[in-house]
Amino acid sequence: MKILVQISRLIVVVTFIFSGFVKLVDPLGSSYKFQEYFGYDVLNMEFLIPYALPFSILLILGEIMLGVLLFLGYLPKLTVWSLLGMILVFLFLTWYSSYYDKVTDCGCFGDAVKLSTWGTFYKNVVLVILILILVLKQQFIKPLFSLTISKWITFLSFFTFLYITYHVLVHLPIIDFRPYAVGKNISEGMEYIGEEEPPIHDFFLESVEGEDLTEAVLAKDNVLLIVAYNLSKSDLQGFSAIKKVSDEAIKKGYTVYTLTSSMNEEYLKIKNKFNLNVEMLFCDETTLKTIIRSNPGVLTLEKGTVTGKWSWVGADVIKL
Repeated sequence: MKILVQISRLIVVVTFIFSGFVKLVDPLGSSYKFQEYFGYDVLNMEFLIPYALPFSILLILGEIMLGVLLFLGYLPKLTVWSLLGMILVFLFLTWYSSYYDKVTDCGCFGDAVKLSTWGTFYKNVVLVILILILVLKQQFIKPLFSLTISKWITFLSFFTFLYITYHVLVHLPIIDFRPYAVGKNISEGMEYIGEEEPPIHDFFLESVEGEDLTEAVLAKDNVLLIVAYNLSKSDLQGFSAIKKVSDEAIKKGYTVYTLTSSMNEEYLKIKNKFNLNVEMLFCDETTLKTIIRSNPGVLTLEKGTVTGKWSWVGADVIKL
């Protein structure tokens, strides 16, 4: 039984720390997923949508810290019961998504690992069994270090994770698992291999006049794209910083566009306010959220290959 408990402990520790970490480096991605869950066509709890980001941060920190606590063997009773409560919530959400075909990707492992809805549900069933073993036999969960050392590791771990969360929210994810990461080619990401859907299947750029400019933009050298998925939610001071970059890019011969899902009239107000010398292209809001976790943000392309990505906060360090 002791061996079974330690095997269960190891699997749960690795799963929760890995799952928490891949979401910790991209908390906005998790908040978008919670917005999807809270939507009227899933859980119909739209009043929670404004709180999706703080909710996702709390859940991510809780998930990774429970993994750390179980690894240390610190506060075992509180840890295993908290793990059981959390995994039962996950189990219900993944069952609901699978049975009613509501959310095709639960985001349990962020963008790092994609599982089917039923695959995720069965993964959670296994975790429930393993955690129940830990709950029933928690007396076999022995601490790895002394109480004092465990307290300090817990304290330092929490504030390290909190700092990482702050950093990636202000800047960009420190690890980018998405198909628009630096070094990825968007055109190649849109290609079908057999019958499998490509990782990029909704990238479409349309001019105000309705012209499809997707291929034309992806074929060009020296492209700079200002991404603002929704102008009504954009941090407007970001356009002041980005204007300097866009002006410099134009001087150096770059093709520059603003990508947004907002209406042209709304963009014209911002364009005139900040004296932007850039035309806009329409793009799907979800696609733009996936491209960059900043609103607004900047990326550069070379024949469809992403060569750089920056939050507007870091726009002053962009070198073209």
